[in-house]
Amino acid sequence: MRTFLETERLLLRQFTPDDAGLLVELDSDPRVMRYITGGIPTSRGEIEGDFLPAFLDYYQRFPGYGFWAALEKTTGEFLGWFHFRPGPDDPQDQPELGYRLRHAAWGKGHATEGSRALIAKGFTEFGVQRVVASTMAVNTASRRVMEKSGMRLVRAFVADWPVSVPGEEHGDVEYAITRDEWEADNSRLRRQ
Repeated sequence: MRTFLETERLLLRQFTPDDAGLLVELDSDPRVMRYITGGIPTSRGEIEGDFLPAFLDYYQRFPGYGFWAALEKTTGEFLGWFHFRPGPDDPQDQPELGYRLRHAAWGKGHATEGSRALIAKGFTEFGVQRVVASTMAVNTASRRVMEKSGMRLVRAFVADWPVSVPGEEHGDVEYAITRDEWEADNSRLRRQ
């Protein structure tokens, strides 16, 4: 398994075809899927036939971008995943950041730690100019991760959800950080 990124507590590695069971387990928790599908689990067939092949394809097509399995560094326990990749119609240097972690990993700072590390890697190693992330407006925990990762609220919008999700009537929010903002934030922190 190829490690993509290491933080103080996390290892982010490439997915393998053998990881389908981990993804099925993750997406089977209604708490994890609450703001994605309204709690409906992703089927094994969708994971094996659609999601996992798409995850694996990123590694071949876009060096530095993709979906990364997040493991607890000392135990090797699967915590979930992060993605860092451009959206279908977005420029290559403006990736989207996303994450999905097991409920047991919530509230421990893992999402913020992984997000900060991916943002830093994008700006320092892959020529990224801007990182974006979005969530439902009511998903306060995810919004807080984005804020703690240095991102700023840039707009509210209404997404076209394929299924009805409680809270969708409040819309969605997009956060972003540019390379210049990130560099200024890091410079300010170094001076303190």
